[in-house]
Amino acid sequence: MKTDIVNKVIGYFSDYFRISDQLLPQTSAEQDIREGVSFRGTNIMILVLAILIASLGLNTNSTAVIIGAMLISPLMGPIIGIGLGVGICDFALIKRALRNLVMAAGFSVVASTIYFIISPVSEGHSELLARTSPTIYDVLIGFVGGFAGILAIGSTSKGNVIPGVAIATALMPPLCTAGYGLATLQFNYFFGASYLFIINSIYIAFATFLGVKLLRYKTADTVDNNRAKRVRRIVYTLAILTMLPSIWLTWRMLDQTKFTMLASKFVAAECVFPDTQVLSEKASSVKGEKTITITLIGRPLPLDSLRLALSSRLNAYGLSNTRLILLQGGNIVKQNNDQAAGIKDFYELAQSTISSQQRQLDSLHLVLDRIKATDDLGAEVVPEMKVIFPQVAGISVSRNIFASVKDSARTDTVNLALIRFTSPMNESQTRKLREYLEARLKLKNIRIVNTGNIISTPQ
Repeated sequence: MKTDIVNKVIGYFSDYFRISDQLLPQTSAEQDIREGVSFRGTNIMILVLAILIASLGLNTNSTAVIIGAMLISPLMGPIIGIGLGVGICDFALIKRALRNLVMAAGFSVVASTIYFIISPVSEGHSELLARTSPTIYDVLIGFVGGFAGILAIGSTSKGNVIPGVAIATALMPPLCTAGYGLATLQFNYFFGASYLFIINSIYIAFATFLGVKLLRYKTADTVDNNRAKRVRRIVYTLAILTMLPSIWLTWRMLDQTKFTMLASKFVAAECVFPDTQVLSEKASSVKGEKTITITLIGRPLPLDSLRLALSSRLNAYGLSNTRLILLQGGNIVKQNNDQAAGIKDFYELAQSTISSQQRQLDSLHLVLDRIKATDDLGAEVVPEMKVIFPQVAGISVSRNIFASVKDSARTDTVNLALIRFTSPMNESQTRKLREYLEARLKLKNIRIVNTGNIISTPQ
């Protein structure tokens, strides 16, 4: 009973993946592929025009223009032809498709090189730079895209698969970027983009070869089995050798991504200061040397002490052997990007605001210091007065501002000494007490006031 239910469920879902009733005859599918292999006349002209469109898109950093160029390009034809030739052991088709692919790639690189030589704009944008560091993900994109392509060509309902494959596998932009590298003598661009094109081409062809086997296409009538085995070994070897550098590049990319995430976590947790903020952070790894650059804004901090304290915390975040660079104030280097002017304006505005607030704080601190100093005046002389003036039981010295009733703009500063006596003082003793306080506290015109009665006022 359970077996029947399982079989029904499997049969129900497998029906969705059945393709046998949607496949074209092998001769029809082969004819479509063979027609796309040829690169003469109209095809080569369309290819050159597509390359120029893609170069314009890369030059202006326009994704829409690049996608349009990939839709126009007929480059998929010879690549799928190579896969078909390997799958059915048609060596003449392999040679013709390979020759046409090399010629098409050559024409494309030459056309893009000429364009970038005469183009007034020679700056590399993000769409260009993205074509210079292929990874294992590009291998998977080429393989899956090629597999989708051969299934679409071999079926009755092609839909929008082929244009979608052309966009996903992105054959045109790497060739344009390679031309850009030659035109500007930046050979790292040329080799990186060429490697990306080779990855896409080989894995589209490899996926086509596997698709042909899956579709069970019949091999050519006259087949040299030894030669067929040798060709298949070459295909497998090329696929593996092409994949290996991409695996290494992927590992580097993932390592850099992990390093960047750890650096951001470190800065967010450790670089928290009351009057100083982090303006920017940059984590970079060059030739194995990892560096975190932190730009600070606000109250200046002692960089040497701060660097020592922060460096001791790097191990806790998995950032051992990482060099820490701190920048602030005049040490901030000029930014070499489009946001440099905006960052500079923001920095200057923030510094101006902070300076103004700092001046206000300093002024308030000065007032508080003066008040505190005045409050402490009486306490300073208490030990001496016990000996010199034993009649004094307590003293408080303060500075007061008197405003004139007749003239509100006129003010006078009055120094008052409020004193509590154990026994009355005569005028001579009071004068000596006032002279002592003025000399000892370095204040002028001190008025001595009894807590109950005025004893003396200066003449």
